Amino acid sequence: MRSHLLNDTTAESYRRSVTEGIERVAAKLATTTRPFTGITVDALTPRIDEIDLDKPLLDTAAVLDELEDVYLRDAIYFHHPRYLAHLNCPVVIPAVLGEAILSAVNSSLDTWDQSAGGTLIERKLIDWTTARIGLGENADGVFTSGGTQSNLQALLLAREEAKTDTAAKLRIFASEVSHFSVKKSAKLLGLGQDSVVSVPVDHDKRMQTVALARELERCRRDGLVPMAVVATAGTTDFGSIDPLPEIAELCEQYGAWMHVDAAYGCGLLASVKYRDRIDGIERADSVTVDYHKSFFQPVSSSAVLVRDSSTLRHATYHAEYLNPRRMVQERIPNQVDKSLQTTRRFDALKLWMTLRVMGADGIGQLFDEVCDLAVEGWKLLAADPRFDVVVAPSLSTLVFRYIPASVTDPAEIDRANLYARKALFASGDAVVAGTKVSGRHYLKFTLLNPETTVDDMAAVLDLIAGHAEQYLGESLERAS
Repeated sequence: MRSHLLNDTTAESYRRSVTEGIERVAAKLATTTRPFTGITVDALTPRIDEIDLDKPLLDTAAVLDELEDVYLRDAIYFHHPRYLAHLNCPVVIPAVLGEAILSAVNSSLDTWDQSAGGTLIERKLIDWTTARIGLGENADGVFTSGGTQSNLQALLLAREEAKTDTAAKLRIFASEVSHFSVKKSAKLLGLGQDSVVSVPVDHDKRMQTVALARELERCRRDGLVPMAVVATAGTTDFGSIDPLPEIAELCEQYGAWMHVDAAYGCGLLASVKYRDRIDGIERADSVTVDYHKSFFQPVSSSAVLVRDSSTLRHATYHAEYLNPRRMVQERIPNQVDKSLQTTRRFDALKLWMTLRVMGADGIGQLFDEVCDLAVEGWKLLAADPRFDVVVAPSLSTLVFRYIPASVTDPAEIDRANLYARKALFASGDAVVAGTKVSGRHYLKFTLLNPETTVDDMAAVLDLIAGHAEQYLGESLERAS
């Protein structure tokens, strides 16, 4: 069994095995004609269940054959131009190369003595990102597993920086369309659901600063503490960007920590055309970025950034076996001092490889393309009487609803849209997302693939309309 350990004696075996796996994936990518096969849970589950994990196949080729049957054949492929559902991006090749390297070397980014070089690369990328944001010379941060963890850590720091000994008095302000992780973080931090104040949004799905000011004043009047305001730069459902400069002014006035959840909108940091859409982000106390959304990186690749590096001390715990306090005086850079995680992958290498091969402008151009595509999609939907589109895009998301000419019952229209989404997914021809707007069911295009075209969107809209009409026709037959 030692022959399976990766070391100096097995380097050639490693090369052969990885090459064989890459060839399988490359062949699959080259021949994939739709984003999904449409396989059902009931059809796939027995194939997984019948595999006896206590009886290994003892042959890499046989295992890859089996993997083709239980995974590769039916995987959902985000690189396909008609995958239009969630915030899943196609990935760039330099980042995939970085993934292969970091997995093989397997550095752990918690301490310097496990990640020499890797630690400095991560720190360099943190400095690069905070400079792009404009957080100042004292800024810092750390890579995380994703936006949820980044938001959690930011709100942990805000809680610890709040001037109160009574957690029940703390309040977090976020728009009604902010990410669910804000409320989840409040619960994990022991603050309770009531601690999150939902602020109404305007027609463009941006936080209403007049409403925020009113809630902050009420908070002060009631003797409560405005712990943090979470501004969103790219909401999950609409891609909307809250008015960051105005929110920054209110945070300064009321002494609240300003956190910007830019998990989606962080691509604008590299944008060649649209960087000004997140002006004001430089005034934040903390920022969440998800490189695995709009920087075209493989999952996972995220970071939490802070204006004041000293606030990261709230995540610090010194263990004698790992990062004893004396290492601080010795100026040994241990990233675990800043992180909620201990063992942590060298995910920063993927972004490093990307920047060194493509450059920031290369990433920004790709993100600009999908933002431009969303504008064309908006025009397409606005001109199509079959659809109601909610809001013009700020980034690359479109939320819309099929509206049949012959049906006026909102509940029946809801059911037709739900059916269309499920039927489209089952067909495998395209994948779209869904959400609710004012209690009604809507569909969603999340455009993160520059290979997607206006023709692709038009074809998917026709498929949606066809499935919805089929449902309504069958519904009418059942009723009669």
